[in-house]
Order: sequence, then structure tokens, then C-alpha cells
Amino acid sequence: MKKILVVDDEPGHRMMLRAVLEDAGWEVFEAESAEEAFDLLDSAFVRNGFVESTQVDMPDVMILDIHLPGIDGHEALGKIHSLYPNLVVVMLTAFGSVGSAVEAMKKGAFDYLTKPSDNDELCAVLENALRYAQVLKVQNSQNLSSFSTEKEVLENLVGQSNTMKKLRELIRQAAPSEATVLILGESGTGKELIADALHALSERAEKPFIKINCAALPANLLESELFGYEKGAFTGAVRAKPGRFVLADGGSLFLDEIGELSLDLQAKLLRVLQERIVEPLGGVKGVPINVRIFAATNRDLRQEVKEGRFREDLYFRLNVIEIASPPLRERLDDLPELCAKILARLVQKNKKSVRGIEQEFMECLSKYSWSGNIRELENVLERALILSRGDNLSLGVLPEYILHPEPFETIIDPKENVLINNRIQNSSEFLAASQDASNFEKYKEEAEKQALSEALKNYDGHREKTADALGISRRTLQYKLKKYGLTKR
Repeated sequence: MKKILVVDDEPGHRMMLRAVLEDAGWEVFEAESAEEAFDLLDSAFVRNGFVESTQVDMPDVMILDIHLPGIDGHEALGKIHSLYPNLVVVMLTAFGSVGSAVEAMKKGAFDYLTKPSDNDELCAVLENALRYAQVLKVQNSQNLSSFSTEKEVLENLVGQSNTMKKLRELIRQAAPSEATVLILGESGTGKELIADALHALSERAEKPFIKINCAALPANLLESELFGYEKGAFTGAVRAKPGRFVLADGGSLFLDEIGELSLDLQAKLLRVLQERIVEPLGGVKGVPINVRIFAATNRDLRQEVKEGRFREDLYFRLNVIEIASPPLRERLDDLPELCAKILARLVQKNKKSVRGIEQEFMECLSKYSWSGNIRELENVLERALILSRGDNLSLGVLPEYILHPEPFETIIDPKENVLINNRIQNSSEFLAASQDASNFEKYKEEAEKQALSEALKNYDGHREKTADALGISRRTLQYKLKKYGLTKR
């Protein structure tokens, strides 16, 4: 039976919603505050999270009022997305506060309803939300342990570029071990998918896989979520609650955005990793745990260690195996396959059909730098799908910043230019030219062109191998080949 949690501080409105929703076949649960809602969700999550075997009522959809006493709807929404990422949230707002609801949608709410609610609109919005929740459940079950083959596990890591082939091979090698894995990469590159694959290919695949975003919660709340607490540990702790380490016992724990942990929490995490014992807040006895850790960050943790913001001993505990999640701009050959995979999901979510992508549309995507990586690509494709009126996605539905991106030079890492320059700065000709400003740039460009040409020749025109040898990204190599007229090689 489809289940819904209604969070609203007005008893009369909750009663009205219950009557309408029960007539529409929903099983309805109620809470008058966000705090009460989290108590209900926590109890359901604990049992559904393998601490108890009995299945209880984890809702498919939540109706969340924006204006609540205590924790308001906006703050609650952020916590929900961190703790229960598959729970679909529909915001509820007074008629004059629609702007606030729209803002909540930008933060991840599925849709919004106004008070008083129109019954037909209410049912229609919630049915759409339910369908989306079902899609998320299918994806989540696939991401964890329902794969029948290794091939199916790795299919979510889309792409046939050498970069992605190397990534999948590294995951195959790392997954069977018990070693802690540190996943590095820019935001939006799919670090969580790597963690999913590591768990699904490990011997712990049938055990719990618990995730938490360390950047989404304030330090005091994050501490209680990680380590749990005993009844009476602090004001509001009316019952004991197991932490994420305990929930993950026997399985794996994914600590996303590990670089955002405070130094105090870093020290407590280090102790858990060393002793394999968790002490709940307010507790006097430690709880032994058997958990494999995957951690991810978009920060340069080596630099964070140098600057005193991340503990060196914790860094080495986490970085037993390091896996880099490549940015989209370094694997643009995968764009067509990525677009097809993403569009298949978006078509189902938005109930729109599209047959394909026009060549000019794809060419435009391939010229963009994608600083937001796959997450940005998903947003662009969803916008294009919603605005499209034809059978194919065309240039007319792309935003201006995609159609006319900044000049490509602006996205080249200056360090990569240095890596090439270092290869040509040792010649006597270069040293002589550097003394004459009028000849310096001309000589430098000619020397760089020769270095690129020789590298291409050495690797039989293979661009990825050439880029690796020069220590630059393939995207930078493409730009320089075009600049020097070497693209036909």
C-alpha cells in the first residue's frame, strides 16, 4: 500500500488531508513538527536498515509544511535529503508564500502544494511523486546489491573511454578487499556511484550499505547521527538511537564530503577506525563494530593536511586505496552514452518522450567545460527535455551559457601549461630566446608545437596516451592541437 507522512502543525488541515488521501488509497501517518517526523522516520529507518528484521512503515512520499514551529520546512528538507535521499518531498505552503516553496524545489523538493489544497491537484501531484519514488527505489536497489553480474554492477559507471575503463578495473581490484577507500573528485563527478559499485562487488554486498553526507548537517547533529546516543544524553533525547556506524555493522559506511568534518569529529572518527568501537553520546560502554569505510571529498586533502585543517593520521587511515573520479571535461567521448542514459531516466520522471538528440545539440555540449560535471549535465538535459516541443532535442532549448561558453583558454589549468613548458625549457635555444622579449612568445609557441607533434608521433596519434605522457588533460590537448593545426593527425 502506498504510504505518506503528512507534517503540518495545523490539526484541522491534517484531518482534511487524511480524509482525502485515505479515500485515494493512501496509508497516512501524521506529525505536527519536523522533530516528531524525524522520530517516526528514525524508527522506520532503524528497522528497515537491518537493525531489526520486521518491516515497518517507511513512507514513499512526505508532505512537508514550510512554516513549522522549531525546525522549519527548509531546514528539515536539507536534513531529509542527507539522511533519507530516496524520500520524495512535496512542500506545503500558504497561498502567499509560493516563492518560498519554489525556492525549496530548487533545493530538491519534488513539487509544492498551497493551503488550502485543491483535492484534484493534491492527488495528481502525489501520484506523480509516488511514481518518482518508485523509480528511485528501483535505482537504489540496483545501486546496492541486487545485481546478478559484475557487468550489471559497473553499468552505472557509464562510458567506454580509456579513463572509465581504467576506473572500472581499479574498482574490480579494490572491491574484494577490506581496505578503506578514499574517493577523490570534483562535485558532480559520481563519487557516490563508485562507492555503490565498491560495496556491490564486495563480500559485504548483502549487508547494509549506509550513507551520510558530512557537509549537510551541523557538527553536533552529525556527531549524534554517526555515533548514536543514549536516552537522556541531551535535551530532546527521549529514547536511545543507534548511529550510522552501528546501522552499518557487517556492511559498509559511505562518508561523503569527509573533508568538511571539524577537527573534533576527525579525532573521534580516527578513534573509531583505530579501535573499531563506537561510544554513543551519553553512553558508558562502547559498541564493537565491523564496518568497511568508503570516504569521498572534492577537497585536496593533502593540502588540507599541510594547512592544518585535516588530521594527517586520519588522512592516512582513510587513504589506503585512492580512487579518482574523473571530471566530465576529461572524458567527453562518453557524452553521447551519458546523455542517452540520463535522458532515459528523465523521460520516465517527466513523462515526456524524445526520440533523440540533434547533432548540433551534441556538438554544443562537447564544447562546454562542464564545471558542474555530470550533475550539471543532468540539469541541462532535464531543462532541455521540459522545454522541447519536437521529437529531438535541438539547440533552441539550450541555455545561453551553453550556447556561447567562455573562450576555452579560460578553463585550462595553468599548472598543465607549466607541465608542457617544463619539457621545452631546458634547451639552449629557449634560454637564448628568453633574453629577447620580442622572440620569446614566438619561440615558446613553436617549441610547444614541436613537443606536441613529437608526442603524437611517439604514440601513433593516440590522444589519451599523448595527454597522459605530457601530464595534461585530454581537453587541454584537444585545445592545443586545434591551436597549432594538428587536429588532422
